[in-house]
Amino acid sequence: MLAGGSGMIDAMRDNPANLDLRSGSDARRPKARTPNPRGVAIVVFDGVGLFELGVACDIFGSNDMTELGAPWYELSICGAAAAPVSADGGLVMHVPFDLPRVLRSATIVVPPTSHLERVPAEAFAMLRRAHARGCRIISLCTGAFVLAEAGLLNGRRATTHWSECDDLARRYPGVSVDPSVLYVDEGDILTSAGSAASIDLCLHVVRLDYGAEVATQLARQLVVPPQRDGGQAQFIDSPMPALESSNLFSDTVAWAQDHLHEPLTINDMADRSAMSPRTFARRFVAATGTTPHQWLQRQRVHLAQRLLEVTDLPIDLVAARSGFCTAGNLRKHFGRIVHTSPQAYRRTFQDRKSA
Repeated sequence: MLAGGSGMIDAMRDNPANLDLRSGSDARRPKARTPNPRGVAIVVFDGVGLFELGVACDIFGSNDMTELGAPWYELSICGAAAAPVSADGGLVMHVPFDLPRVLRSATIVVPPTSHLERVPAEAFAMLRRAHARGCRIISLCTGAFVLAEAGLLNGRRATTHWSECDDLARRYPGVSVDPSVLYVDEGDILTSAGSAASIDLCLHVVRLDYGAEVATQLARQLVVPPQRDGGQAQFIDSPMPALESSNLFSDTVAWAQDHLHEPLTINDMADRSAMSPRTFARRFVAATGTTPHQWLQRQRVHLAQRLLEVTDLPIDLVAARSGFCTAGNLRKHFGRIVHTSPQAYRRTFQDRKSA
């Protein structure tokens, strides 16, 4: 379990007064109220994956995140019936809320289940209904099969664990399955690859909702890398820790992150690692799933995001301090990666802070 695992237990204990939600009629009667914008509902079924469930509970259900500057998410764990749910490791657990609870939340998380055939038709209908009401729906790992079975991925790009991508594409030909990425953000529907990519996608959602600074602080508390973007490769030749024993590659990455404002080149990073540029580039891709140039540009954009969120620096100074030199260069790369302008991004987080 990740750091802060008490969030999962506390979330299950919260709101004992809401036991009246266990009403079958709720599933048929539309809710008049607007979904809570900070509400997150995790939907669990028999065979639920404990790792992904723990990730979602830790990130969205932590109770000590107000120190990061904003009220945190409000988590509910929902099931298709009042009966206990059997997890993939044999653990049997109580589920506090029935499915209609999801309509009170703006975000729904679907962890994987090893028993897709046991997911009731009511669950698929509830997911479709929630999506039609404007809920954001997230699947973790093979939870994408639940979304596909509900028809929510038709005509969309999606991903799942690399070993299951062929099966997903075969069973649901209307889905554009991308086996090469960590996660796919389609706006209202987001899908992640295998287990560790669930952390990446959940942190990406936090980044969307609260900004890069908060997401980075949360990642630090969870002792995980703060930024692994969706476009990185699912399958890499060797994980980053395998290179740490030499203190060459990892030291270079840390050094580069401290010098993003300088005119760094790939040759500079290769020299720092005592490698030829060709060898450095090859080993970097094998270790991270992305090229040194792409990594450097994204790190600079992430730094620019944090500066836009927590400072009032003019755009040209943000560009200089994040290594883009000019405001025009910042706008070009920022728009390509974040899909908005630096000015619009800053206004978004200024509006959230004043709300």
